Amino acid sequence: MRPFFSRALFSCVVALAAFSGTARAQFAGHVSSLVIDARTGAVLSESDADLQRYPASLTKMMTLYMTFQALERGNLTLRDSMPVSIHASTQAPSKLGLRPGTHLAVEQAILALVTKSANDAACVLGEYLGGGDEARFAALMTEQARRLGMAHTTFRNASGLPDPDQVTTARDLSVLARALMRDFPQYYHYFGVREFPFRRHMIPNHDPLLGVYQGADGFKTGYTDLAGHNLVSSAQQGQVRLIGVVLGASSNESRNQTMISLLDGGFSASGQDPLPLIKRSGRYYAMARRGGGGLHRSHLRRGVMLVSYRSRGAPRGLHHSWASRRGHHRS
Repeated sequence: MRPFFSRALFSCVVALAAFSGTARAQFAGHVSSLVIDARTGAVLSESDADLQRYPASLTKMMTLYMTFQALERGNLTLRDSMPVSIHASTQAPSKLGLRPGTHLAVEQAILALVTKSANDAACVLGEYLGGGDEARFAALMTEQARRLGMAHTTFRNASGLPDPDQVTTARDLSVLARALMRDFPQYYHYFGVREFPFRRHMIPNHDPLLGVYQGADGFKTGYTDLAGHNLVSSAQQGQVRLIGVVLGASSNESRNQTMISLLDGGFSASGQDPLPLIKRSGRYYAMARRGGGGLHRSHLRRGVMLVSYRSRGAPRGLHHSWASRRGHHRS
């Protein structure tokens, strides 16, 4: 009997360890989602929105929040030149290919994060704002998350590169997205930049909904093997602005179709008939409403009028509420 109980006890320990691991962060293949009204924060739909997940590059939304906060407080300017360390230069792709000993302007780093999701640029920002220590900056990110009410989020780096302790939830990310729009409307336009010039190249934005879903004007993609395909999107149609979060999708196509469906449902629930997807040359770029197809990077570039990365202003639909209270107005 004793060996049986020993084996049973061992099995229980293994099972509890496995359960503990999945309790900390769910893995790719199981989607968590949430759609909220950006103005009120009201939840319009949700699915496993409180499961802890790996954020991947959605982490950069907090890196950008901290950057905008430093700009607002006068501790940083867009023209500040930040040194590139060996540590930053060796970050895994996606990256700009920064060389140690060179420098990167703050605005260039912001644009690199919102378009290419460059991990080396995120690390440069993290080290600069963390007094030379990315881990210190990650601790500050986590403290800020708690102040915003993101109770189930922990950050370990500025980029979102894999760390087993770096976790979040769909609900927490909706809180962060809403805070970015509410607290820093003067910088929200960066998330809608289609491309920006860097070293004689144009760096395109990875966001698949820009130029495809009417009213979509920003936020962030993220992917790692364990996180799956993640996306946070915001769109304004009529008087309604929504924020959507999709975590853990099995592919880009599945993620994009899920987000489009969720936003459509959110607009319908808010009394706004969803507008048709944007057509170019007589065809939809996405076929999500027809039951197939996906969004591809080439679709974002072919025949699309690029938005200048120098534009300024608060997000449409927020101008008269959050922006006016903070003294920032649309140009």
